[in-house]
Amino acid sequence: MFEKLIPIAAKYEDIEFRLSLPETAADPAVYTALIKEYHNLTPLVEAYRLYRGLENARAEALELASMGDDPELKALAEDEAEMLKGKLAEAADELQKLLIPKDPEDDCSVIMELRAGTGGEEAALFAADLFRMYSMYAQSNGFKVSVTSVNETELGGYREITFLVEGKGAYSRFKFESGGHRVQRVPVTESQGRIQTSAATVAVLPEVRDVEIEIKDSDLVFESCKSSGAGGQHINKTESAVRLTHKPTGIVIECQQERSQFQNKDKALEMLKAKLYHIKKTEQDEARASARKSQVGSGDRSEKIRTYNYPQSRVTDHRIGLSIFDLDGFMNGNIGSMIEALTAADTAEKLKEQEETL
Repeated sequence: MFEKLIPIAAKYEDIEFRLSLPETAADPAVYTALIKEYHNLTPLVEAYRLYRGLENARAEALELASMGDDPELKALAEDEAEMLKGKLAEAADELQKLLIPKDPEDDCSVIMELRAGTGGEEAALFAADLFRMYSMYAQSNGFKVSVTSVNETELGGYREITFLVEGKGAYSRFKFESGGHRVQRVPVTESQGRIQTSAATVAVLPEVRDVEIEIKDSDLVFESCKSSGAGGQHINKTESAVRLTHKPTGIVIECQQERSQFQNKDKALEMLKAKLYHIKKTEQDEARASARKSQVGSGDRSEKIRTYNYPQSRVTDHRIGLSIFDLDGFMNGNIGSMIEALTAADTAEKLKEQEETL
């Protein structure tokens, strides 16, 4: 088992040796490339070495148990072998998880878009509640949240809002949030106390900066416009906001995060690149007819992925069938347990596929 890791371990040892050579240290480019590969391989190789060490120790304990004439020594060896069996199974599980190819976008910051769906003003208020929920979770985990554009309603809801969640690993935390979110509650606009079902959609895009996405200047239309929404004296006094239209796709991006129009233009281009990358990646994924469909779903906006039921204080994720009966806490940003459950479900699905290749 895990025989395919033998050459990887040998490669790791070769890199260790090469890093110790003076000529490697004298070449910054070579040294940087080797140290990066070394750090990437370290968790896998260390886990493999632990597994092999436990495997050898258990083999020795079993041999001692089978050959020993002393009953007491034989019993001790059998106990040792049984204990090592458990540790070996744990090490194998950990090694299998490390063998799952890492999503290259997991470390990216994310662009999140929330849009009110069915439900009018109540849907817009729900979109605002979702933004607050995500903001509180992000900030409690050390991420920076900044709004790039927003379209508010008179009651303080959001017809749509786009914001950045910046920090290493943001995409790994938020990537399963894409889809349709449904709320069941009595709206503030409802005088009869009737429960209404409304919806909002969430899109999560990795902010990918180092990818080859061709954007022709002739395909872009930039327009200056006044910033909107709360923001003090600066808002609505200068046309610092930017509206960018990508003619081939019809994508329109508004950015008002920065005070400088030049900075907003750069940020809008970054967001366009992320959207075009997402479109390209989605097309590639759909072209693979035999591609795995994850247990947690594709994240398509048309999917109803989650229901927020206020009368029952319940939030249910329909992809994994998990319900949490603490809606107040959830809406206050305590969504970590749900995110961990979604990540675990995705990992379990990938592990199931991995078993056939080991």
